[in-house]
Amino acid sequence: MLKHEDNELLVRVGPKTAMGELMRLYWLPFLLSKDVPANGQPYRVRLLGEDLVAFRDSEGRVGLVDQACPHRGAPLVFARNEEGGLRCIYHGWKFSVDGRCHDMPAEPENTPMLNRVCVKAYSVRERNGVLWAYMGPDETPPELPAMEWNMVPPENVHVSMRIQECNWLQALEGEIDSAHAAMLHGRVDSGGSIDQWKQAADLAPKFEVVQHDAGLHIAARRKLDEDKSYVRVNQFLMPFWTLVPPFSQYPELSGHAWVPIDDEHTLCIMFSYHPAQPLYEKTRSLFEAGHGGRETGHASLNSFEPKPITHPYYNYWSKYNRENAYGYSPDLARKYNAGMPGLWLQDAACQSGVSPIYDRSKENLGVSDSGVARTRRMLLAAVKQLAAEGARPPSAGLQQKYLVRAISITIPKDGDWAAEGGEFMRAEPGKDFGYAP
Repeated sequence: MLKHEDNELLVRVGPKTAMGELMRLYWLPFLLSKDVPANGQPYRVRLLGEDLVAFRDSEGRVGLVDQACPHRGAPLVFARNEEGGLRCIYHGWKFSVDGRCHDMPAEPENTPMLNRVCVKAYSVRERNGVLWAYMGPDETPPELPAMEWNMVPPENVHVSMRIQECNWLQALEGEIDSAHAAMLHGRVDSGGSIDQWKQAADLAPKFEVVQHDAGLHIAARRKLDEDKSYVRVNQFLMPFWTLVPPFSQYPELSGHAWVPIDDEHTLCIMFSYHPAQPLYEKTRSLFEAGHGGRETGHASLNSFEPKPITHPYYNYWSKYNRENAYGYSPDLARKYNAGMPGLWLQDAACQSGVSPIYDRSKENLGVSDSGVARTRRMLLAAVKQLAAEGARPPSAGLQQKYLVRAISITIPKDGDWAAEGGEFMRAEPGKDFGYAP
């Protein structure tokens, strides 16, 4: 159980909140490069409760600025993106990616306002098709974190985005909880591939959680037979990353960035990748189109219900949500343990189906929730220490420590998974798994 005041501390992420200030110490992936073509339509973004617009100028530089023109508050999502900057349609004030104003057509030519007025702007970096924002206090932002999924060749990775209508921590906790997978995603008739997963043979794994420089190793040990154990080690990385091990039928790594949009909405950036070879075309096709009307872990291209461009992330809102029961049907429930049409829908329904912010003081945690409990404690310690002492978590400055992998290995019954899997957990783009998932 989590005390109400601690839950509030963790899920409130707006400006000047304790968790919002912690989040600002880290780079935030916030958009796919393809969503902002040069001289194209400005794109509405919301991050940590702030309303912003992203755009790519004529030179290919990406800006992330306040959504409102600092002249009279007109919406810059309607601005003309031309000749190196955004020109507000109201009075023609023009801003570059760094927020500086370069033109005020209705003002005198030598107006001092031209050097004084600017629009709030945040640093943006681009790597392998993903845009990252730094909203923190440092005048010179740190380097991007060394996330393996965003460092492999484009043909090795598939990245998708969607909006989930709950706070970021509720969404994140579902992926560090590996006890749920065989139950939630299984079938009533035990006839699906998920029911053949190794973890389905032992629904009561033994959990061990080990802290490391960037986060937590969360290991679930399952008995395979009298001599062997099957161990899956998920990763939690500060402040909002989760990494999931490969399955034998699906030889790729995956995970999420659970980026807070505001207190009640999360940008779910999912990535699946192979560190050493291109993804199978069939795999990529399944991610993009689903299979037989069902969703995979990725939101398919058919699962969205676009909104007007004035909505943040207008093209990433799912047509499945709390209002329509995430696509639940009695017919599906007769075949699958959960009656929703696909994996991520089943997860989303459990994470956000009751309310955007659930009262965690009502919970009754068990031993299978060890990873969830340790993650909460780690986050609480970090946010309280930052608020009380100004002390930053070590992970905020250890960019190379994010080169870790989640693993799924078979070891002797009483073997040491940390020793047996230590080399496999060290990420290095281009290096294969080193074991058979």
